[in-house]
This record gives sequence, structure tokens and C-alpha cells, in this order.
Amino acid sequence: MRDTTPEIAELFHRRLTALSGEERLKMGCSMHETARRLVLTSLKTQNPLASQTELRQALFLRFYGKDFEPETIEKILRVLGT
Repeated sequence: MRDTTPEIAELFHRRLTALSGEERLKMGCSMHETARRLVLTSLKTQNPLASQTELRQALFLRFYGKDFEPETIEKILRVLGT
């Protein structure tokens, strides 16, 4: 599905590629931090009594839970639980 006209998509692409590598990296890091904060807020709303460990584990699952095999996920969750 595309909800952006080709002209606007091209303008957006030109503006992004005009940025320096440093600017693009900063922008990406900022977007990741914003997403992380939004997810943490959601997790805290769902479980206000969650510990920091539980939040770390839930954050990992939300971002990367579909990227690993179940055995690997269990290993990572154990490490995050320490």
C-alpha cells in the first residue's frame, strides 16, 4: 500500500540522501529512542508493577521476539534477567 504520491516520495528521498551520514545516523538513533520510550510507556501501562528486569525482557520481546529461535530467546531473556 502506498499513501504517498510519487512526487512526494521522490522529494523525501532526495532530502534524506542530501543529509550527511552523521545526520542520518543521529536521525535514526533519535527515532529508535522515541520508539523505545513509546514501547516502555505502553508496557508500564499494561503492567504498572513490572520490575526493571521485566520491562527489559518485555522490551526485548517487543522489538526482537520474532527475530530469534525460541531457544535463543530463552537464553537472551535469562541474560536480561540477571
